[in-house]
Amino acid sequence: MSDHQTETHSPAPMPADPADSVRAEVQREYATKLVQAELRAQAAQAGIKLGEGFTDYLDASKLLGEDGTPSAEAIAKALEPLKPAEPEFPQIKGMGYYPGPPFRSTPRVSLDVRKR
Repeated sequence: MSDHQTETHSPAPMPADPADSVRAEVQREYATKLVQAELRAQAAQAGIKLGEGFTDYLDASKLLGEDGTPSAEAIAKALEPLKPAEPEFPQIKGMGYYPGPPFRSTPRVSLDVRKR
């Protein structure tokens, strides 16, 4: 018996699907553009006006999730300081019905002759 027959040849490992590697590369390439688009969309929904070229100065990698897609939580956290403050209106009484004592500046004088 020859040792040649007892050797086992394992087949070469099959490479992963080539489409997966292409998808991953495309996702990495367009991840920053997708983050910028998501950032602009969330800012518009929150009523925030971003300056021209504002998204160019951001590090988009900080706004990506673990899976490489834009993280809504991270984007919301980045936009939090830019949200406009709610206007504070003073509590004043304007026109309308307010129950209470009638407003009298001077005492009334009866015009009835019998009560004078």
